[in-house]
Amino acid sequence: MNSAKLILDNKEYELPVIVGSEGEVGIDITQLRGKSGAITLDSGYGNTGSCESAITFIDGEKGILHYRGYPIEALARQSNFTEVAYLLINDKLPSKTELDNFNYSLTHHSLIREDMKKFFEGYPPSAHPMGILAAMISSLSAYYSQKDDMDLNIIRLIAKIKTLAAFAYKKLIGQPYIYPRNDLSYAADFLNMMYAVPSEKYEVPKVLEDALDLLLILHADHEQNCSTSTVRMVGSSEANLFAAISAGVGALWGKLHGGANQAVLEMLEKIQKDGGNYKKYMDMAKDKNSGFKLMGFGHRVYKNFDPRATILKEACDKVLSELGITDPLLDIAKNLERIALEDNYFVERKLYPNVDFYSGIIYRAMKIPTEMFTVMFALGRLPGWIAHWKEMRSNLQSRINRPRQIYTGNVNQKYVPIESR
Repeated sequence: MNSAKLILDNKEYELPVIVGSEGEVGIDITQLRGKSGAITLDSGYGNTGSCESAITFIDGEKGILHYRGYPIEALARQSNFTEVAYLLINDKLPSKTELDNFNYSLTHHSLIREDMKKFFEGYPPSAHPMGILAAMISSLSAYYSQKDDMDLNIIRLIAKIKTLAAFAYKKLIGQPYIYPRNDLSYAADFLNMMYAVPSEKYEVPKVLEDALDLLLILHADHEQNCSTSTVRMVGSSEANLFAAISAGVGALWGKLHGGANQAVLEMLEKIQKDGGNYKKYMDMAKDKNSGFKLMGFGHRVYKNFDPRATILKEACDKVLSELGITDPLLDIAKNLERIALEDNYFVERKLYPNVDFYSGIIYRAMKIPTEMFTVMFALGRLPGWIAHWKEMRSNLQSRINRPRQIYTGNVNQKYVPIESR
């Protein structure tokens, strides 16, 4: 199979067929409009391949997620976040020397310019951390030119985003900023900047460091999602790295994307305020007329199970057990999980707990406020965004993204001067 045929107005058009390395089939319609004058209509791009990519493969029917050909299960259990970041961006696992150099660079580029602290001071206490993060990432372009070495700017961004994110949190709670430390891992350094205060000694619990590192790995990339596609679209105009990533942060902010785990906690809080009757809400989820939507269950891409959720469930149980946390919201969450995994209604419809459900629970256990959930997502997704931006920029055949539309508005309107209206 190397071509497909389209018949339109009794004319036949032959369209090339592209087959991916995992057997994915795509019909290439690049020349369709030029040959026939017609375009395809695909609201939400659910059936449209916007590019060819060698970064991430997903098989939603089988619950498969691979980064650069490596199963997510192997990376989650045997790798760490900075190694996965290197893999995504450079298309290979690093040698020990390469990883040591990469970690050294990330450590020694984690400070931000001192005058950037004035930007944080200008935001009101009510400013959302995601808005601050997007603005601060964009502001980096004022300090580091697009003419600088691309690999160095990539290092700078990965190194500094955790500092920017932690400073945004400190701004939110009104505490003094904590500077990055060179002796801590990527995850531990971020948690230290989040929770340490100048007058007290703070040691990052190993269970939290490991849990965050795992969460960052599982969020590192997910193919052509809303924010990644946004990064590629903005980058296609040859906008600089910082502008493209800032746009990705904005896209991730929405509750239907990065804000999904925040929606899970808000749902749990709603159930708690209603007396904690979780069974009532599971019954409402079965009733189409109730207007209640069960957040954190099922997935648009994964039709069988979310492989990331399977990994996170184990981590979630470990975090809650080792920290010995007693939290009514987490109790409600565990009861919802139990019903969803046992009730035929949810099992038959594959409404299983997804990655957002478990990540929300873990972040809650780590005492990370819900306003920071999407920021945590952005920290993890950054290497994937960078990898896609870099891949798109290195493709000599790439061109500025310019979707078409089907116009459905008024036609042949007659202009009436304002004095006659």
